[in-house]
Amino acid sequence: MTTALHPIPTDAAALALAAQRLRVELGPARSRRRVLDGVDVAIRAGRWTSIVGPNGAGKSTLLRALAGLVPAQGNVSLLGRPLVQWPHRQRARTLAWLAQGGAVDAGADDLTVYDVAMLGRLPHRGWLAPPSPADHAAVEAALRQTQAWEWRERAFGTLSGGERQRVLLARLLAVQAPVLLMDEPLANLDPPHQADWVALVRALVAQGNTVVSVLHDLTIALQADELLIVAAGAVRYHGMCAARQTQQALEAVFEHRVRVVGSDVGLVVVPDVSSTPPGSLSSGTTSWNPS
Repeated sequence: MTTALHPIPTDAAALALAAQRLRVELGPARSRRRVLDGVDVAIRAGRWTSIVGPNGAGKSTLLRALAGLVPAQGNVSLLGRPLVQWPHRQRARTLAWLAQGGAVDAGADDLTVYDVAMLGRLPHRGWLAPPSPADHAAVEAALRQTQAWEWRERAFGTLSGGERQRVLLARLLAVQAPVLLMDEPLANLDPPHQADWVALVRALVAQGNTVVSVLHDLTIALQADELLIVAAGAVRYHGMCAARQTQQALEAVFEHRVRVVGSDVGLVVVPDVSSTPPGSLSSGTTSWNPS
């Protein structure tokens, strides 16, 4: 299986993120496990790229490595500049991160929704400086974008899972970073709010931003511009979502237990029950995760 359907841009200005020979090992020192093994990635600027693959493929680890959040060997570049050369505050204003599972800092449950979203403005504020009018405007806009403005005075800890996810998405948007990385951003969101998220991502990309998302929902992942398929710690394919070759690669990485079909609403990924032995549960099938 080829690793790229389209030519990888050679102009660094065309790339938001790039990695060469990326290796990540996790776990205790005496039993470390290699999660990524010599990965090369080129993420185009101004595009929405979805990362997909079976459980345990290394998707989230790849996203964390691109964000500089996990120790890694190899080279990672952000907007054509080595990630390690970015001053911390400047990098935090340029690359925003949404963690999987609604991870928040200790004590966040006692903060108001507004204050949690305001945490996204920390890279723009001086030490102990109060929020500026620009900070307040960014937070209000972000909370309204995620339909969380009405509960801005509620304690974060009182929210449901889906409500918390929308507030954390608002925190991400409040950064106003040109590159946004999201690990399972649809967790706990109902279908209408998943649709809102897709519309929001498309609007961000239309404004010139870059979005990279790890998704279990393969149908929504195929609404991106590009699909990056990961399996067993390696990139197995990278291509345009609209290309049939990309869709075939997606079916293949899930052992042809899913099929990509056209519908009146676009591409849909469905389980191929004819390939599933009765009573079996494949550890590699992840496309119908209800979370």
